Amino acid sequence: MIGIIDYGAGNLQSVMNAFEKLNLSARLVRNAEELVKFERIILPGVGAFGEAMKKLKSANLDEAIKDFVASGRPFLGICLGMQLLFEKSSEFGEHAGLGLLRGEVVKFDDAKFDEPLKVPHTGWNVINFMRETPINRGLKKSEYLYFVHSYHVVCNENAVLGSSEYGYKFTSAVAIDNVFGFQPHPEKSHDTGLKILQNFGRL
Repeated sequence: MIGIIDYGAGNLQSVMNAFEKLNLSARLVRNAEELVKFERIILPGVGAFGEAMKKLKSANLDEAIKDFVASGRPFLGICLGMQLLFEKSSEFGEHAGLGLLRGEVVKFDDAKFDEPLKVPHTGWNVINFMRETPINRGLKKSEYLYFVHSYHVVCNENAVLGSSEYGYKFTSAVAIDNVFGFQPHPEKSHDTGLKILQNFGRL
């Protein structure tokens, strides 16, 4: 069974619909004590980093997530959910994240360009995979996925699963051991996104 964390900051229905289409069992989870019952957990998210962390902490979900990851079971962060995996973010001030992966979240820097980047970065873009892991198995080295975000992750190279270009190259997917993250939305990315979610559901 796949648990999808509902903390008031996620694109939940689209994620649920995607798993329904794949005939994979998924259920929303709001209670920290319930996380231990699931085989796999997804942390979705839209909105501001600091507010999302407040919501996770107020429900004791931050520590429950850390315990779940420490158990070795598969964990996937999507969009803001991927950013929350890291140590800190500079979105509307500095905020501490879950610290499951080394790195930080920063705003797109358009200072080096003659014309400013349009932020948020919205729409279809290519993700270039650097290596194969169980979650991107069966996909091409370059695939289109759907993005909506104003901030991106800066992290160690060993965590990077895929990168994309928007003005400059940025990390768009990560994978270390049982922890995975995608900046784009697999649940909104048609067949490619469904393949990612199907792979996660079979880990």
